[in-house]
Amino acid sequence: MAVRVGVLGATGAVGQRLIQLLDPHPKFELAALTASDSSAGKTYRQAAKWRVDSPIPADVAEMTVQATEPDAIPNDIDLLFSSLPSSVGAAVEPGFCEAGYVVSSNSSNGRMDDDVPLVIPEINAEHLDLLEVQRDERGWDGALIKNPNCSTITFVPTLAALTEFGLEKVHVSTLQAVSGAGYDGVSSMEIIDNAIPYIGSEEDKLETESRKLLGEFDGASLTHNDVAVSASCNRIPTIDGHLENVWVETEAELDAAAAAEAMEAFPSLDLHSSPDPLIHVFDEPDRPQPRMDRTVGGGMAIAAGGMQETPFGLQYNCLAHNTIRGAAGASVLNGELLAENGYL
Repeated sequence: MAVRVGVLGATGAVGQRLIQLLDPHPKFELAALTASDSSAGKTYRQAAKWRVDSPIPADVAEMTVQATEPDAIPNDIDLLFSSLPSSVGAAVEPGFCEAGYVVSSNSSNGRMDDDVPLVIPEINAEHLDLLEVQRDERGWDGALIKNPNCSTITFVPTLAALTEFGLEKVHVSTLQAVSGAGYDGVSSMEIIDNAIPYIGSEEDKLETESRKLLGEFDGASLTHNDVAVSASCNRIPTIDGHLENVWVETEAELDAAAAAEAMEAFPSLDLHSSPDPLIHVFDEPDRPQPRMDRTVGGGMAIAAGGMQETPFGLQYNCLAHNTIRGAAGASVLNGELLAENGYL
């Protein structure tokens, strides 16, 4: 039996990507869409300015958009995917959870809350059990799970593959695509023939979310990993695909060949949206590249390459499609993990 799902914030860029991924999904049935009050009551075709690189699904186009409130959602929905702006998510997501809905959210609000699991399924699926603590503490029948920031998702899987060498220090410099800022986020006059060496709050997200993702859950509380992470974030004029330069210092000796082997061997999961391999390692020194490699693994894999030893530790590059693996696809994958583990 298909899992009936809905999308909160369905008309935005990530909401549209969610619809693109959910409409053909073999286990999820898209049954509800919400947006702002100005869109409620319209068909989705009328409400959304469709910008995804495939046609709007015909059945979705004629669905009626609902208001983003629990009373507007059918009570037979098993799972909600949230792509709301963080300020809106902070205001309304708890109300859906109180009403009994399970929410897999891409919004940044609440990611660092002690009782909210921040999950990349292939990396820390065991953190999902933090939902038991969440339900006990908050008295919710529903639940809230978060996926990390798109830039965090890009490099943390590569770090997870290297934990056996004892992570001590990580430095990361990001080259982030304009789609990460949303359709209206960066004007053409700002970004064409330019690079912007600052993205508000992004550095903090990489530095804190990574340590939570790599932390240990003992069944009652989560201890963050003590690796030191320093980030510098840059916006560049590519459409999709966050490219990141990473330097890693480890307790044990780590050379390029051993790092490549560890990343190539890092296991994936038997979930519909999880790619195999999770990390695609390139031998070529000039790969990965956003235009060439952002859709590796259907846009759900991490690409890595350019590995070399330096005086500052192992250096390598990694890349992920920021609106697929880094946003909508990450939420869908978390939904699959929730279903697999009986949380719906």
